[in-house]
Amino acid sequence: MRGNKIIKKDDLFFNIIGYLLIGIISLLCLIPFLLTVSGSITKDSSLFEHGYRLLPKEFSLEAYKLIWKTPEVIVGAYGVTICLVIAGTVLGLFLTSMTSYVLHRKDFKYRNKFSFFFFFTTLFSGGLVPWYLIMISLGMKNNYLALLLPHLLAVFHIIIMRTFFTTIPDSIGESAKMDGAGDFTIFSRLYLPLSLPALSTIGLFIALTYWNDWYQAMLFITKPHMMPLQYHLYKVFNSMQAAQIVAQKTGIPVVEMPSETFKMAMTVVVTGPIILVYPFIQKYFVKGMTVGAVKG
Repeated sequence: MRGNKIIKKDDLFFNIIGYLLIGIISLLCLIPFLLTVSGSITKDSSLFEHGYRLLPKEFSLEAYKLIWKTPEVIVGAYGVTICLVIAGTVLGLFLTSMTSYVLHRKDFKYRNKFSFFFFFTTLFSGGLVPWYLIMISLGMKNNYLALLLPHLLAVFHIIIMRTFFTTIPDSIGESAKMDGAGDFTIFSRLYLPLSLPALSTIGLFIALTYWNDWYQAMLFITKPHMMPLQYHLYKVFNSMQAAQIVAQKTGIPVVEMPSETFKMAMTVVVTGPIILVYPFIQKYFVKGMTVGAVKG
């Protein structure tokens, strides 16, 4: 009895310390975001004078009014970004998993050569100029494919997926072949359901890559209605900074713009949807991990 009590006390002490540490770490992770939200609704002059606070010293929504000055443009940019995230994640997962499945198959004659071809690109690249010329020659200027294609296949994701496929016993595919199943059937009916943890992780990586990308739009997109959210806000902020620089050099008075609070508001507008959607995605992520972890 005394031993059980000691064990229970040890467990209680461990749980208290564990929860306390997790609570402190969670709070440290939450505070920067709270400061960002607070800074976005603070008057710009107050932010310079008093610094960042958890509660705004002087409340102001000027930064959000500037962002939503043209709501149809913001809504359109959201639409472009969301469509890219959905299409890119689905196609990216399909191509990544299929490529990894082929490269992990020991009976694929040229798998080492193709693996070297993929992995070589992680060490050397042609550079920006050849990449730009190739994309332009393929007609990617002001084309949604210029935003979709570059992030569909990443070698890092292929390595993760291929490594995960090696944990699945080869006997599963061999027994299915004996029953008359083809390669695509084995891949889609057996390997993919067993790879839900890896698919969930890589899917999250791909989705965040598309959501945060602005560089491809800067290179290939000039039409305003085709710009994704990140690049649209980037252009607005650059225009605001350019106006302030011109005003300083010429002495021409310019309307005071909330430059610092605008940065905070941009962060909230960009990350807000991801934060709201993540709790709903997380349950599928956890479910995928438990399903993939149980064998037999």
